[in-house]
Amino acid sequence: MPLVVVPDDAHGGYRRAGAMVPGMGQVPAELAGHPDRLKWNARYEGGFGGSFGPHPLAAAALALELPDGPILELASGPSGSALLAAAAGRRVTAVDVSEVALRLLAGEAQRRGISDLITLVHADLTAWRPLPGRFALVLCSGYWDRAVFAAAADAVAAGGLLGWEALTAAARRTRPGLCAGWCLDPGEPASLLPAGFTVLAQQDPSDDQRGTRGMLLARRRAAGAAGR
Repeated sequence: MPLVVVPDDAHGGYRRAGAMVPGMGQVPAELAGHPDRLKWNARYEGGFGGSFGPHPLAAAALALELPDGPILELASGPSGSALLAAAAGRRVTAVDVSEVALRLLAGEAQRRGISDLITLVHADLTAWRPLPGRFALVLCSGYWDRAVFAAAADAVAAGGLLGWEALTAAARRTRPGLCAGWCLDPGEPASLLPAGFTVLAQQDPSDDQRGTRGMLLARRRAAGAAGR
């Protein structure tokens, strides 16, 4: 599926969009030697054993009331969540550092006949930023960066949802090479929500039997609503 740059008002808008034709165009110079790109490309090129099933957090979020507007998934990989949202008629922007993962997602979207609803962005999330207040739902799982979380929260439209899942510091007991900056601290990410969000569901590390994952689902206050 060839990917094109779309106007800001079509799929929600974004800044510094990066390469839009994974596997078909030039890889941006800043991504050519990116260690995460190389790692994930190698993993997916080695064989994708996934089922394109949606993440449970995405399924829960999409079952709730959402305002009109597109959906954004960060660190999407070959995402079943993006496919679920598109199948429901939502326009989706999926962002990932691995063009191999995006190519897999593109192929499955085309097979299901929903490729026209999915825009893929090949970019490093630490450099890429969505425009604020544009997305009915922003999702991310298996990735953590505090600055990216702040930008994601800012991208949620009034009345929209933010869903996030990430590893915690406890995961480093079995994965000692895991960078501490990629892990949630106790209370995160809920403690980092800006004013105007209400937590609908959360799993603090202490609630997880192994304490290795934290989860959040929060809603941004609708325009004109009172309270935090």
